[in-house]
Amino acid sequence: MRNRTSSSDFILLGLLVRREATGIVFTVIFAIFVVAVLANLIMIVLIQVDSRLHTPMYFLLSQLSIMDTLFICTTVPKLLVDMVSQEKTISFVGCGIQIFLYLTMIGSEFFLLGLMAYDRYVAVCNPLRYPVLMNRKVCLLVAAGAWFGGSLDGFLLTPITMNVPYCGSRRINHFFCEIPAVLRLACADTSVYEALMYVCCVLMLLIPVSIISTSYSLILLAVHRMRSAEGRKKALTTCSSHLTVVSIFYGAAFYTYVLPRSFHTPEKDKVVSAFYTIVTPMLNPLIYSLRNKDVIGAFKRIFMRCSSTQKVATSNA
Repeated sequence: MRNRTSSSDFILLGLLVRREATGIVFTVIFAIFVVAVLANLIMIVLIQVDSRLHTPMYFLLSQLSIMDTLFICTTVPKLLVDMVSQEKTISFVGCGIQIFLYLTMIGSEFFLLGLMAYDRYVAVCNPLRYPVLMNRKVCLLVAAGAWFGGSLDGFLLTPITMNVPYCGSRRINHFFCEIPAVLRLACADTSVYEALMYVCCVLMLLIPVSIISTSYSLILLAVHRMRSAEGRKKALTTCSSHLTVVSIFYGAAFYTYVLPRSFHTPEKDKVVSAFYTIVTPMLNPLIYSLRNKDVIGAFKRIFMRCSSTQKVATSNA
């Protein structure tokens, strides 16, 4: 027990790219990070400022943007620092904090994306009752439930992971403290814990996927019964962005946490992890904004308002 790394740092091996390609990879990741943070912050500000976006769907989208911002800030800044520094260490406490934050964010997104499918079901199948069924109180409960579910995952798995004895190598073959990569360093049998984690992850995927499957099955039935071609197009357009985000996010999570270890290699794990921790937080706001006339319209109105204010200020000066 004395050999535990509670008094020692872990070493993150990172992406292990070639030395000559480090500059290019750093630039690409930094650019993605900046775009992701700015896009999510713009989405949050637009939804807060523009009264036309004060609807249940956009409230839930603002929560998704908050989660994506925190999610990418959990792993990427440390990755960028490690790429330009000689020491690639992370403290035992720092590793635990990183595990807790990414588990909380990914768990919260699991639940939120599932509950957003229910929101789309109500909007398409019960449009007249939508303001009642998705009132402000319900929206707050939905958001709180998603955050609570994610944090419960973090509080459950983080202490167990950090209490496993690590008495061998301290070199984590990953760019952040992801649980499967950390557990490879354990000098004790972790099969029971891995089975528990597997069951926990399957349940966390199964519950939202069940909500999504049920909601979209009912939506497809409702769309099939619609006589208006315009109504069908509007309903499908409303749901397409959400389905795109769900497919990307759940696909990567399914590979990481559900497929057996025989399907995994450190190289594949890094690619998939890089996709859902770096690329996905950037794609989510872009998918919802570029394909959404309301968001584009809100951005234009805010931009015009700022431009007119600046012109007035310049003329007065």
